Amino acid sequence: MIEIRIHGRGGQGAFVGSKILAMAVFSEGKFVQAFPSFGVERRGAPVTAFVRIDDKRIELRSEIYAPNHLIILDRTLLNNPATFDGFNGEGWVLINTRRTPSELSKLKILAGFRVATVDANSIAALNKLGSAMSPIVDTAILGAFCRITGLCSIDSIVEAIKKGVPIKPDANAKAAQEAYSEVQFGGAAAPEAVGAEA
Repeated sequence: MIEIRIHGRGGQGAFVGSKILAMAVFSEGKFVQAFPSFGVERRGAPVTAFVRIDDKRIELRSEIYAPNHLIILDRTLLNNPATFDGFNGEGWVLINTRRTPSELSKLKILAGFRVATVDANSIAALNKLGSAMSPIVDTAILGAFCRITGLCSIDSIVEAIKKGVPIKPDANAKAAQEAYSEVQFGGAAAPEAVGAEA
């Protein structure tokens, strides 16, 4: 089983993003589960969403305490040690930021982790997703995530966006495709294919 934890802030689309990712993976024949952790319901408050992926039916119903991958929609959440609770460092930490992975690798909290970055804020703003001050970054980050993990194809992400995002589906799909192309890790652009176990 692969477990993914998404950390963001209210209004960035963490829960919708988890559902879109689950739809994309499901379309490729996997069993999936996606759900949020409900807490303080207000824009800007920290929120968490979860995705599980497996080859067989998923019976587990708890939150994810030991994620294989982390998606961080807001760079300020790097300052919260709880963001990394249970993460063993074997998967990816994908961060929405303008900074490069090599710059972030100097941070003590990210030492030894496989870090990828994408400027999802700029991509979302250019595609008029949300506002310039409060971009909605979920679909952009999913394009980057499928590129670095290989857990599903960008075509499946795009189709899931078009089916599951009621507002501006084409702009959201374009944001995902742009982030797929622009994601970086190790200070360089990601290669054409990075397997889930790479």
